[in-house]
Amino acid sequence: MLIIKTKNYNKLSKIACEIIIKEILKKPNINIGFATGSTPLGLYKKLVSAYKKKKVDFSKIASFNLDEYYPIKKSNKKSYYYYMFKNLFNHINIKKSNINLLNGETKNPDKECRDYENKIKKNPIDIQILGVGVNGHIGFNEPGSDFNSLTRLVELADFKEKALTVGIKTIMKSKKIILLASGKNKKSAIRCLIKGNINKKCPVSILRRHKNLVVIADREMFD
Repeated sequence: MLIIKTKNYNKLSKIACEIIIKEILKKPNINIGFATGSTPLGLYKKLVSAYKKKKVDFSKIASFNLDEYYPIKKSNKKSYYYYMFKNLFNHINIKKSNINLLNGETKNPDKECRDYENKIKKNPIDIQILGVGVNGHIGFNEPGSDFNSLTRLVELADFKEKALTVGIKTIMKSKKIILLASGKNKKSAIRCLIKGNINKKCPVSILRRHKNLVVIADREMFD
C-alpha cells in the first residue's frame, strides 16, 4: 500500500490526475474503472483540463463505471450516467463505444449484472478509481457485503433505494486501485483500512490485501 498524504483537496485531485495521465501514456488503450460521488469531481475537472491542453489522449481508453442507482432513467440528474457525461465524458475524446455503464433502465437487472461482470472479465480493469463512504463502503458494497461478491443488485443501507454495483471480488481483481478520501468524516474509514481488522463491517478494509493500492487522502486524516 502506498499512502500519499495531501495538504488539501486540490492537491489530492492533482496527484490523482498525474498518476492516471502517466498510466494512459504508458498504455493508451487502458481500461479505467470510474467512481462517482463528490470526491472524484476535482480529479475529473483536472483530467478535462489536461485534455484541453493536449497533455492526454482518451481516444483509445475504455471506461467501466462502478455503480448506478436502480431503477433510474439515464436523463435523471441523480443518475451516474448523467454524472459521468456531465463531468467527464462530454468534455474529452473518449469513444462512446468504449464507455461502459450499468444500465439503470434495464428490465432485467440480474442479466445486466451478469453481462457487465463478463465484460469486465474480458477487459480486465487496469486502474480502478475509488472513493469511500463514511461507513467504509466501496462502490455500493455496503457493510456486510461478501468479499467474494460480484456485480449485482443491492439494497442501500441508508436509503430506501436499490442500486447495481460492481462487487468487491471484481474490484480486487483490478491491476491497480487508487482510493481517494477527503473530509474529516472519512477519517474512521481510512483508519479502518490502514489499521483496523479486515472484516465485512468495513468493506474498504479488504483493500489492504491488494498488491497495488494507492491511497491519496487529506493529511488531517492521519493526525
